[in-house]
Amino acid sequence: MDHPMPSSESGKSSAPELRQLLTAVLEALDIPHPATVGDTQEHDRVLNDRAMHAAIALRNTLEGHPLGIEWTTSYLRERLAEHPPTSYSHYGTPRAGAGR
Repeated sequence: MDHPMPSSESGKSSAPELRQLLTAVLEALDIPHPATVGDTQEHDRVLNDRAMHAAIALRNTLEGHPLGIEWTTSYLRERLAEHPPTSYSHYGTPRAGAGR
């Protein structure tokens, strides 16, 4: 299925707006790896929530959401803030008491 490219009010896509949206999508998906097997379930839950919101933002953009790319990007960033990758230990993060 072909989707019309999003457009600004002038009828042309805004490269900076698209870049900001793509940056937000990358931030949604590129979260730290879990430190342990025990952290995997929480990592996967957070990533799933963030991926869902990224997919919604991309779908809205491709379908020409009436509020535009800038609004969609802002909305995505707000949703990502609700699902930060801070509820699990990250790979490479020093653990309390490590090395003792």
